[in-house]
Amino acid sequence: MDPLENRSVTFRVGVDLGGTKIEAAVLGADGRELVRQRVPTPRGYDESIAAIVALVEDVERTVGGEGTVGIGIPGCIVPDTGLVKNANSVWLNGRPFGRDIGARLGRPVRLMNDANCFALSEAVDGAAAGAHVVFGAILGTGVGGGIVVEKKCLVGANSVAGEWGHNPLPWPAPDEYPGPDCYCGRRGCIEAWLSGPGLEQDYLRRNERAFSSHDIVRLAGEGEARAVKAMDLYFDRLARALATVINMLDPDVIVLGGGMSNVLELPARVLEILPRYVFDAGSISTVLATRIVRAMYGDSSGWRGAARLWDTQSRPRDA
Repeated sequence: MDPLENRSVTFRVGVDLGGTKIEAAVLGADGRELVRQRVPTPRGYDESIAAIVALVEDVERTVGGEGTVGIGIPGCIVPDTGLVKNANSVWLNGRPFGRDIGARLGRPVRLMNDANCFALSEAVDGAAAGAHVVFGAILGTGVGGGIVVEKKCLVGANSVAGEWGHNPLPWPAPDEYPGPDCYCGRRGCIEAWLSGPGLEQDYLRRNERAFSSHDIVRLAGEGEARAVKAMDLYFDRLARALATVINMLDPDVIVLGGGMSNVLELPARVLEILPRYVFDAGSISTVLATRIVRAMYGDSSGWRGAARLWDTQSRPRDA
């Protein structure tokens, strides 16, 4: 049994290891944020460990005590070895990241994929609070996903449950096949279409001038025809991708996070299109039961979910 398993603690420390920043915060027993700090993410394994350890020690010093520590990482853990895999911060791959940080802190830590942490935070007390099955969909510089059932992360036998971003875009139109290259080595992945950079590249393929995803969204809101077309395609592709999630998982709630989730009309537009693609939704049910919502905690869901790993996961396979 973990040494902290039965210890009474008054707060949880959550760490979100991102591509550009590391954020650590303290979650009080009542769910309130007590303190939060962030630093730029260093590019290196030992440097990342040192930065996380320093952040944890700083926030604990501020609140005066020692809490449990959960960390969300941009990858997952091989169950049999405890080594990191599939991390886009490539210096983590093949390394015992959790054990090494635990050794530096002198206590066990719990690790989980950052998309799982996002979904867990929103399922416990966020936009999907009270739901039985929650799918968290991150639409940012990449496309990730996490599944939570009864406030517990579903990790899977291979630690890749919820990784919808590296499946092919469903029902591709002729001009969508075989699709753009993806960093994973395949073509036509959902991530290559629905990430912020994916939207930018799709717009550039259809037009002569490049725009950022933020500008494309802004121009569409102003009625610029090419940007409106780009966003209409984005909404339809997202609906197709989420329809396969519903067909397989049938979650009560899908929570949208990441930069693209800031498009205000995104949930409503996707809900409008989804019945075209969800199995039997159009012929039997006039209303789709799954709710599509934007995240309540936004960027904070990463560290909040990581902090809650000690409350909801008795012994997670990603630890």
